[in-house]
Amino acid sequence: MTRRRTLQAGGAAAAALALSACGVGGQQRDPAASEDYWADKEQTGSLRFANWPLYMDSERTQLQQFTESTGIEVDYKEDVQEAASFFGQIQPRLANGDDTGYDLMVLPNGFELAKLIELGYLVQLDHTRLPNYAEYAGESYKNTAYDPGNQFTVPYTSGITGIAYNPEYVDREITSIADLWDPEFEGKVGMMGDAQEIANFGLLLNGVNPADSTLEDWEAAAEKLREQRDAGIVRAYYDQDFIQPLTNGDLWMTMAWSGDIYQQNAEEGTNLKFVVPDEGATLWTDNLMIPYTSQAPVDAIELMNFLYDPEIATGLTEYIAYITPVPHAQEVMAEWADAEDGSERGEALREMSESSLVFPTEGDYQKLHNYVNLEADAQDQFASLFHEITQS
Repeated sequence: MTRRRTLQAGGAAAAALALSACGVGGQQRDPAASEDYWADKEQTGSLRFANWPLYMDSERTQLQQFTESTGIEVDYKEDVQEAASFFGQIQPRLANGDDTGYDLMVLPNGFELAKLIELGYLVQLDHTRLPNYAEYAGESYKNTAYDPGNQFTVPYTSGITGIAYNPEYVDREITSIADLWDPEFEGKVGMMGDAQEIANFGLLLNGVNPADSTLEDWEAAAEKLREQRDAGIVRAYYDQDFIQPLTNGDLWMTMAWSGDIYQQNAEEGTNLKFVVPDEGATLWTDNLMIPYTSQAPVDAIELMNFLYDPEIATGLTEYIAYITPVPHAQEVMAEWADAEDGSERGEALREMSESSLVFPTEGDYQKLHNYVNLEADAQDQFASLFHEITQS
């Protein structure tokens, strides 16, 4: 199991509905309230951390290391089961200026993060307190499209939405998004049900950079996806349950997450192939952020910084098997593999350190895109346009 396999049914449609139902109009926090935020903040010695399930080992190794290093205790809670519902839980409290119960949270780039930033509910980070981030974060994880200058967030981990295929059933190399439209694979193609995921593939197939896309581009991408559906090429639209059908041959190829394919091959001995298509793919990111009502922001930002230490980032990556925002972790992991050469763990570390699914190449990064960057008033229209395809 991975964090991505715990995602909700309904994807961005659920997110759009949750945001619409929140009634957040007129509850934007005064931006001036962020001035001198850090001036009077002091360390408390403890913090509360909300994360997704399966996003840290059961022993909480990195948090133990943090406590040993700093003396700060961490109350770790796997309370983020689904982004839209978590937003619905914390938004009323933030609107009232109340404590959410968390000092540090992990949420993906997407509708909920955009709304939290728009409403002024996240602390503007003091980057002088993040020297590890400045030194070790990869360039793709700085100045992101969804948070320019990383004013409010830093990445926790990332993954690629690309194409996976089963070579037992596909007798050629798959290299293009266009392969997902090939009538040769009628009824054997999987697509994702999430609006942001599927929209990117429609846009990229049409040669459009998602970050620069317009309503006209969305409509053209939706039409291309509709043609694929109506031709009977798509077997089903998946939220997170594409692995088993791909393994047993119900699917021959599918949109897929890099970490899930890596873990399936590593744990089950399968030989599923994962590619970043020629047209490009999606780089999604789960981000660390501090709500403005945090009771321990200094402790929280210290943990943020700690997680960017290459040794700590390597330990997280070994467990999560998704992409770390700390490229230097690849070198550290190779050193760990050398130190345990000949052991089962050493072999696993070596394989992971050499995998482009966990450590993408520079060529891969050049072809990766964020989700479409949506203003709040366009989110419902966008979600409806693409979910008309996947849910009809």
